[in-house]
Amino acid sequence: MTGGLRVALTGAAGSLAADVIPGLLERGHRITAIDERPLSALPEEVRTVECSITDREELAAAVASSDVIVHLAGIPLEAPWQDILAVNVDGTQAILEAARIEGISRVVLASSIHAAGFVPVPPEGEFVPDDVAARPDTFYGASKAMLESLGALYNDRHGIDVVCLRIASRFPRPMDERMLSTWLSPDDATRLVHASLMISRPGYRLVWGVSANSAGYLSPRGGRAIGYEPQDDAAVYASALAERSAHDQTIGLSEWERRFIGGEFCSAEPPRFIPFAEREQS
Repeated sequence: MTGGLRVALTGAAGSLAADVIPGLLERGHRITAIDERPLSALPEEVRTVECSITDREELAAAVASSDVIVHLAGIPLEAPWQDILAVNVDGTQAILEAARIEGISRVVLASSIHAAGFVPVPPEGEFVPDDVAARPDTFYGASKAMLESLGALYNDRHGIDVVCLRIASRFPRPMDERMLSTWLSPDDATRLVHASLMISRPGYRLVWGVSANSAGYLSPRGGRAIGYEPQDDAAVYASALAERSAHDQTIGLSEWERRFIGGEFCSAEPPRFIPFAEREQS
C-alpha cells in the first residue's frame, strides 16, 4: 500500500490510540476513530464515531469505505471470562466479519505478549520468535491467542491480510527491570502500526511490538520483515531504574519475570482490569 490510507481505528479513546493517532495523521493517513466512550479530545481532522464493536450494524457503517481497520479495542488486563469473551473475542470476530462484508482488504490486530506469556525467558543472547506458539498466561492472554487464530482464519478463508501485533510493555518509559527487555515506546508504537499499514500484501503475520532494546529477548525479525525500524532503547533508562531499585523492591525482577515472558501475569494474582464505572466510584 502507498500514500495516506483511510484508517478505521477502534479503541480510539484508549491510551494506545492516543500514542499512535498523532503520528498516523502526520504520515498522511485519514482516521475514523471508533469507541463507545466520548471522543471529544481527538484532533479536529479525525472523524469520530461513538459505537460499540459488539454492535455489528453500527460497526459496519463506521468502517465502510475504509482501506484498513486497526483494531485496538478490548479489555486490556485480566477480567472475568464472560467479559473477556464478549469484548475481546466476539468483538474481534465482529471486526473481521465487518472487514469481509465491506470488502476491506487489511486488518491490523492488537495482540499481546500475554498470548504467549508462559513461554520461558530465553538464555541471554537468544530470542523468542515472533510466531512462537501461543501459551497464554490469563483469560486475557487466551483472548489474544484467539484473536490471532481468528485473524489466521479470515486470512486463509477470505484472503484478508492480517497483521497481529504482539504488543509487549507499552509505556512512556520503562517502569521496572523487566521492561528493559520488553518496552515499546509510544513513538515506536506509531512506527509499528504505520509499517503494518504500508507493507505490500503481508498475508498473515505475527510481529512483536517492542522497541530496539539492548537487553531485549523478543525477536526483531518479524518487525524487520514488514519494514518496522524501532528507534528507541530502554537502556537509556537503566541507570535511573537501578537507582530507584535501591529504595523500591518492585523495580527488580520477580520470580515470574525471570522465568516467563508474561511476567506477573503468570502469577496467581495477575493485574486485573477495573471497569470504568468502578474507577469513577473509587
